[in-house]
Amino acid sequence: MSEASGPIRFLLNGAERSVSGVKPTTTILEHLRRTEHLTGTKEGCAEGDCGACTVLLSEPDGKGGLARRAVNACIQFLPSAHGRAIETIEHLGRDGPHPLQTAMVERHGSQCGFCTPGFVMQLHAGWLNGALIDGHGNADRQGVKDAISGNLCRCTGYGPIVEAGLDLARHPVPDTAAAADEATAARLADLRGTGVFRYETPDGLWLSPGDADALADAYEAHPDATLVAGATDVGLWVTKQHRDLPVLIDVSRAADLRLIEEGPGALYIGAGVTHTEAHGRLAEIHPDIGELVRRFAGRQIRNAGTIGGNIANGSPIGDMAPALIALGARVHLRKGDVGRSLPLEDFFISYGKQDRTSSEFVAALEVPVLGPHQLFSCHKISKRFDSDISAVLAAFRLTIEEGVVAEARLAFGGMAATPKRAAMAEAALLGAPFDAAAAERAASKLGEDFTPLDDMRASSAYRLTVARNLLLRFGLEASGAPRARVLEIA
Repeated sequence: MSEASGPIRFLLNGAERSVSGVKPTTTILEHLRRTEHLTGTKEGCAEGDCGACTVLLSEPDGKGGLARRAVNACIQFLPSAHGRAIETIEHLGRDGPHPLQTAMVERHGSQCGFCTPGFVMQLHAGWLNGALIDGHGNADRQGVKDAISGNLCRCTGYGPIVEAGLDLARHPVPDTAAAADEATAARLADLRGTGVFRYETPDGLWLSPGDADALADAYEAHPDATLVAGATDVGLWVTKQHRDLPVLIDVSRAADLRLIEEGPGALYIGAGVTHTEAHGRLAEIHPDIGELVRRFAGRQIRNAGTIGGNIANGSPIGDMAPALIALGARVHLRKGDVGRSLPLEDFFISYGKQDRTSSEFVAALEVPVLGPHQLFSCHKISKRFDSDISAVLAAFRLTIEEGVVAEARLAFGGMAATPKRAAMAEAALLGAPFDAAAAERAASKLGEDFTPLDDMRASSAYRLTVARNLLLRFGLEASGAPRARVLEIA
């Protein structure tokens, strides 16, 4: 397959840009501020938490229009912008005051102003995507709050900003937007080109394959490469750890890895599908999974981070793995032309180590849907509701046959060096009716399954008590009780 050499070609606030010679791990934020002198986009945390660096990233949606998403420019590498469009705060109001700018002034939504551009760009994206209105076409307060879950403000407080977002939601998106999107999509297609995009400097190599076949070839040719999708984790290797990454392979352009397909009794989620794209389909399996994804980091991270990346990362506190393990998910891997699959719980071997050989990559997740005789529950415990790392993630699935538990899958994150099932607790449930007493028997076994660590997020005793309480709650809810009993920390 042909490789189109650099430069990096993209649209910036409607104008074409062609960039060469910069290090492949240069972030979009660095380029905006240092080269373009667009200093409205701020750097706060440099790790995708505060949202001050939010920009709007657009690309062709394959239907003649644009797919827009707000992302954190501080951890997005500049070559990822190739064939895409970036819009910054400076672009708003170019044809007169934007309704959100007016609303932020009238509602006194800005004080020091440092975080304001990020809030504005995130709400602007939500407005264009229809995320600020409910199913009846009305301004949606919760939708506005969800939109800014990845933005922090320490001056104004969120009340005035939420009100400004509601004011914006009441303004219709201009009718001219569709025609403009079509023209922009055509320009981006020309900039992107075909084949594998290759960008190379003395400081490193960036490859962007267009499909899984090309990705497999590129990874075999560069087995020591770092795979990157949304860079929500890899970006921090650069901004926080200052690591050199000489070869990066971008999987986000592999179109066949960005599909969600239905199979017999299961959902197949390509490794390149973002959390935002997967949210609705996962919520259809069970509302608890939809709620889990809603609480996964902030909107900008969910717009960039992928389901496959969260799994391949192998973090013991990654939110998705325990929920998918409880559902009985399988991970599909590929190396060259050879594929294999295995139960997701078997993918995690030890801390930082997964069952993945050189040049082998995660291609898809196979997620079973729930049957009519299965019970499911999932809970995330963290210090903050939004944009926080879990102390404990618990997910449970039981199969009930003839009134007793025929299969139990109890999965936890944050309790061990890897996401892990509670084998002893599961065994305590088998062959008996599931009720509060059964849950209590199983909860008493969790101390045999886990010896959690003490760290900055939670103590070992807290984690074990919370895990027990969540299992008790599951039993009480299955029994029809209105609330769960709380165990005291020993």
